[in-house]
Amino acid sequence: MTNDVLTDPQPAITAAVLIIGDEILSGRTQDRNTSYIAQYLTALGIDLREARTVPDVEDEIINAINALRTRYTYVFTTGGIGPTHDDITADAVARAFGVPIVENQQAIALLLEYIRPEDMNEARKRMARIPVGARLVANPVSKAPGFWIENVIVMAGIPAVMHAMLDNVAPELTTGVPPQSYTVRAECKEGDVAAGLKEIALAYPTVSIGSYPFMENGITGTNLVLRSRDTLTLAAAHDDVIGLVTRTASHKDNRF
Repeated sequence: MTNDVLTDPQPAITAAVLIIGDEILSGRTQDRNTSYIAQYLTALGIDLREARTVPDVEDEIINAINALRTRYTYVFTTGGIGPTHDDITADAVARAFGVPIVENQQAIALLLEYIRPEDMNEARKRMARIPVGARLVANPVSKAPGFWIENVIVMAGIPAVMHAMLDNVAPELTTGVPPQSYTVRAECKEGDVAAGLKEIALAYPTVSIGSYPFMENGITGTNLVLRSRDTLTLAAAHDDVIGLVTRTASHKDNRF
């Protein structure tokens, strides 16, 4: 059971992540960026509400960007901004916004800090093609920049580079109050507490309550995680969950 959308008296600051790349969908490369971005944004008080993965197909990227950018405060994309023919993210973003894409001279200058002029071929220049109206996102690792256009932030897929880019954009993001959380470890199955958790979730709509089963060293149990920005209500819900677990311990049904 989970009730993961946090409600709050203040307008929520929300985000989506768009992972781009055939290599992710084929399983050849493991996505390590979504979980990192999720934790990073949570610490900034930004709620990650959606994550999508799309192939290196321009129309698929455009459709996803246009769907997400109208729903969320920010859209973070990773992947597809390298020098090869299948790096088409910048072109797709330009089309999504209906703007031209041009060779950005500031981006060229940044690349030349990392690449010798004699090695600056047409493939590498592709990394300097930026949609008109976008501003660059610094890449202190390998200099090839990402970019930011309206509420869409385009970053590299290589985790170390993406981390550096995210660090550079973070100070400019609108942030909120990070949620607080409690975890209650219950040595009972989800089915034992499901009904009671539903009642608590209904009683405390500003608290997200999730249940996550585990099996460790022969013990079967459930971690009950409560999250909210409303600290007083969170504390009350936490007390109720502890009471539920205590009552359930002597009356649980071990079949499920």
